[in-house]
Amino acid sequence: MRLHPSRTGARLARELAALWLSGGTATRAVTGDALQVVAELAANAAVHGRVPGRFFLLTLRLTSADSVLRIEATDTRPDRLPTPQTPPTDSESGRGLLIVKALAARWGVTEGPTPRKTVWAELDLAPERDHPGPTD
Repeated sequence: MRLHPSRTGARLARELAALWLSGGTATRAVTGDALQVVAELAANAAVHGRVPGRFFLLTLRLTSADSVLRIEATDTRPDRLPTPQTPPTDSESGRGLLIVKALAARWGVTEGPTPRKTVWAELDLAPERDHPGPTD
């Protein structure tokens, strides 16, 4: 999905991801975590990766035989590589990558091709465990 680098674009990214995930195989817990990761990565792309006149790209896909959900946010600010930081306790922002790090099984940054960078996160999809199955 190609989105405008604004708070509205970041909100739309989350809404579109929710729609996409609603038809998938992810559990509710994974879907909730995935939507939070989408929100954080999209907000970072819109706020920190913004270049006037350029969009950011959000990609969601299943990999590894549909057992991993990969979320990618690509922007055109390769000079601003993200690093998790602990903000002051009274700060209302600055915890996005800490949240991504806590929720994702893996995350990282892929540089290029110029002038881009992609911040990605992967969530492992677990089978639904809401109802106990038969024990053998």
